[in-house]
Amino acid sequence: MRDPRTQKLAALIVHHSTRLQAGEAMLIEPFDLADGLVIDLIDEVQKVGGVPIVSVRDSGVIRAQLRGATEAALRVQAEIELHQMKQVQAYVGIRGYANVSELSDVPGDKMAMFQRLVSQPVHLDYRVNHTRWVVLRYPNPAMAQLAGMSTEAFEDFYFRVCTVDYERMRLAIVPLRDRMLRTDRVHLKGPGTDLRFSIKDIGAISCHGERNIPDGECFTAPVRDSVEGVIAYNTPSVYLGTSYDSLRFTFEKGRIVKATGNPQDKLDQLLDSDPGARYIGEFSLGFNPHIMKPMKDTLFDEKIAGSLHFTPGQAYETAENGNKSKVHWDLVLIQRPEYGGGEVWFDGELIRRDGIFVVKDLEGLNPENLSR
Repeated sequence: MRDPRTQKLAALIVHHSTRLQAGEAMLIEPFDLADGLVIDLIDEVQKVGGVPIVSVRDSGVIRAQLRGATEAALRVQAEIELHQMKQVQAYVGIRGYANVSELSDVPGDKMAMFQRLVSQPVHLDYRVNHTRWVVLRYPNPAMAQLAGMSTEAFEDFYFRVCTVDYERMRLAIVPLRDRMLRTDRVHLKGPGTDLRFSIKDIGAISCHGERNIPDGECFTAPVRDSVEGVIAYNTPSVYLGTSYDSLRFTFEKGRIVKATGNPQDKLDQLLDSDPGARYIGEFSLGFNPHIMKPMKDTLFDEKIAGSLHFTPGQAYETAENGNKSKVHWDLVLIQRPEYGGGEVWFDGELIRRDGIFVVKDLEGLNPENLSR
């Protein structure tokens, strides 16, 4: 039986997120998912006269491939996937992972080779910069478990946070984007955190359902060598199948010179992936009014109301600071009082305290206003 909620989400993806037009092609890439939303997307693409191309992925199969991967095999894979990506104007990635740790026992050197030879050229370099793309999750019992919710309650939560009023959000973000564009110095304060950097002349991007679902952030990037101080993240993160927590970074001249966290060996290995992995490629403030606690899924956690993320690795071309890396690791710091509080300052002016915007022009981004 078809779910009207997935039909509504498919329509949002086709008409709002990717703005697909007649004659254009969309690559639909579902991971561990082959029905429901996928079928609704095919229908919606065909309704507008588009061409749906579906490439079904399975994380267990990916694990088997990566554990025995060779450079020659990954180069062929990259060539095929890049050719496919170049044939489409839009991309939708849907992850319905039953086990977020499925890739945790892939050897680090194999994963690094995959990131360098496949992920970076196909996704970070081409897809991100040359297609209209959106990525999202799909609810399942494993995700519900991570969120500490029943499956039914998580499904209700999922569709509520994914289908917020993105037009209201877009309008509310405008003053924050304008402030970021004219700001030079940023100062982040909180328990274990005292960090300063510049965002002068980098640019700022409003995110309201056109790249991620769920959405709710506005991002820029620090001037690459300007970051000084320390940040203590308070949200666990799963990256490439490994779960990390208690992360704390110290910066000098933009570079992470000291990093502590669990597991320490994997953390060191990840930050040594390439020179750019120890520099920051993104700084963003999150404000989805329906996402209030972490669930070890970056796509949700980076949008938590009252949060920020400070991202080691690759910068986006739309907010370019020159940092290049095969890593892009969105790490989240929640600043609401129950998580220890914190402050965000722009050019000496306090704009957010304990997760709440305290200047008049940004009040529209506070939860009570966005959730109307």
